[in-house]
Amino acid sequence: MAATASFSFTSAHGPRTMTLAYTRTGTGEPLLLLHGIGHHRQAWDPVVGLLAAERDVIAVDLPGFGESPALPEGLPHDLATMNAALAALCDTLELDRPHVAGNSLGGLLALELGREKFVRSVTALSPAGFWSPAERRYAFGLLQAMRQGARTLPLPVVERLSRSAAGRAVLTSSIYARPARRSPAAVVAETLALAGAQGFTETLRAGTSVRFTDDVPGLPVTIAWGTRDRILLRRQGIRAKQVIPRARLVRLPGCGHVPMNDDPALVARVLLDGSRSTAAPAAQHA
Repeated sequence: MAATASFSFTSAHGPRTMTLAYTRTGTGEPLLLLHGIGHHRQAWDPVVGLLAAERDVIAVDLPGFGESPALPEGLPHDLATMNAALAALCDTLELDRPHVAGNSLGGLLALELGREKFVRSVTALSPAGFWSPAERRYAFGLLQAMRQGARTLPLPVVERLSRSAAGRAVLTSSIYARPARRSPAAVVAETLALAGAQGFTETLRAGTSVRFTDDVPGLPVTIAWGTRDRILLRRQGIRAKQVIPRARLVRLPGCGHVPMNDDPALVARVLLDGSRSTAAPAAQHA
């Protein structure tokens, strides 16, 4: 069951109040987990148990996704607003500069939090924002097609497809390299989450002009990319390394865009290594 946190934060449009849903488990230094566009906090379920042995793990539904309502009326789903909301969430939960890990949109948000020094380390899995214009158009087109498919398919059809490995591939092969590993219940839940995501259109619109071009000095940064990512192609990891030259760039063999399901042990190890206080191990270049 999710908990909720309600808090006030200052935006470019003045002070606002909002509520976010989250789960929290484990002990150790805090690690905040941020999912991608159209997904929900359960994207992290395959690795949460592995992480919780060493970290206080907080998985949040971003505004307008999962069980979290959209941002208050009149606020854009842009990086500045999301940054302010997530920083206020951390204050409310008494997280003193947590480690942060994010996937896709969540990876971009994690890097933004790192750039603003709100966190003590960043691990970004296939982060958005390192695309060329053509790569962004391709990714956004694929995401919109996925969203349309999720909204069009009747629930009984989704449930029937989820019961077979081939059906789960139909529903989720865009994000997973190994969709058969995802449970039928999880596939149904994330298809419904994509179809019902209130923040999807506004978030995608806000991303049209986004490119991450700033270094993130002064804290450990890990960037990891699946070798079978079909949404954000792995060559974008090389660009990310050029923008953030001190970052550790890690290759995730056989993993898709949402790698937590494809290889939970590897991803958990990357996240734990990225959030250690000691020096990170040598990179595997993507």
